[in-house]
Amino acid sequence: MSMQDAQRRTSIPRRVLSGLHQPLPPGTAQVRPTTRATTRATPRAAVVRDRAGRRLYAIDGIRLLAALMVAVHHYAGTNRVDQPGNRVWDRPVSDIMPTVFRFASYGWIGVEIFFVISGFVICMSCWGRSPRQFFVSRVIRLYPAYWFAVAFTTVVLTLLPGVWDRLRTRDVLLNVTMLQSGSGVMNVDGVYWTLWSELRFYLLFLVVVWTGLTYRKVVVFCCVWGAAAMLAPISKLPLLELVANPEGAWYFIAGLALYLMHRFGQDLLLWGILAMAWLMGQRELGIRIDEVEHVSGWRGSVLIFTVFLLAMVAIALGATDRVRGRWLVTAGALTYPLYLMHYAAGTTLINRLRDTMDARLLVVSVIAGFMLLSWLVHRYVERPVAGLLKRGLDTSFARLRNAGA
Repeated sequence: MSMQDAQRRTSIPRRVLSGLHQPLPPGTAQVRPTTRATTRATPRAAVVRDRAGRRLYAIDGIRLLAALMVAVHHYAGTNRVDQPGNRVWDRPVSDIMPTVFRFASYGWIGVEIFFVISGFVICMSCWGRSPRQFFVSRVIRLYPAYWFAVAFTTVVLTLLPGVWDRLRTRDVLLNVTMLQSGSGVMNVDGVYWTLWSELRFYLLFLVVVWTGLTYRKVVVFCCVWGAAAMLAPISKLPLLELVANPEGAWYFIAGLALYLMHRFGQDLLLWGILAMAWLMGQRELGIRIDEVEHVSGWRGSVLIFTVFLLAMVAIALGATDRVRGRWLVTAGALTYPLYLMHYAAGTTLINRLRDTMDARLLVVSVIAGFMLLSWLVHRYVERPVAGLLKRGLDTSFARLRNAGA
């Protein structure tokens, strides 16, 4: 998946995938506070708990796996890096490491995995919360690491030109809002396109949160959103396409249905919604292969997506409750910063280091380096900045309430 392709898809047109080519984030999720200690603003997206307060470790592991899939794809599996004279490797990556390329060409499916997980975890973390709490949780989760990533990538592209062009300062500043796609401005890093898709999902789901989440309301939301997503492509109405997000809607809907299974138990209606999401999802996978990726096959892509959905069904139905491991907590925490920072900066580093070591070792080294950087960002940027944001936003909302009184 090339950055240039991603930038072309930041506008609203339908099949140029207004929401399908720029993690995330990957799998951005927020902890639902269960004790006094957990109400502090630590943005530990990896801390996902079910209705009984039990930790869902397996989701943390799947999120990191999806992030690694996307990273390997960008470094060694896109159509862009498989072209002669490409700026990253200078020659087709399939000639340099054919086996790695064969597997890495399917790594883009990690994005769809992120979307499904996002639907699951957002529904879980919002249950019993007010719209204000939902808004604050999204802000403190999304923005601290994102702000660092924008600055970090801009500095890297300025100091090491030649692979990607740095945006104009005014466009970089607009990127700080995370709303650049809605203004037709390119992203500092092409992977930010998923954030635009996530934000539209949050705005839609906020309506349900506002009315109070119930099983019935979430089911109705899934059905109405799914119907809108099916009608949007033929409606020729840009606003409907923007809101319905037909290219990403069914992945989020699958996650919502899976969480309802987890919270209330399975039934035929939920299986029907999940089956519909799979059917629509496999079609979108094929469209993405034909129009964007050009490097992988439909059968293999659908197989990977199906295996992932089955894994999520197992999690939803409690089959993975015995999965434990403190390292999974860290894995989940690394996912979002890793996704945000790895692409433009990572391919730039590969361009500078490609002649210094074996290509496979270089890919592993770059990924390992970004995982270390992601831990540092989580520890020294996300957590403290999230605390400041939460205190500031809580104070602001308290003033609004008092002013209204």
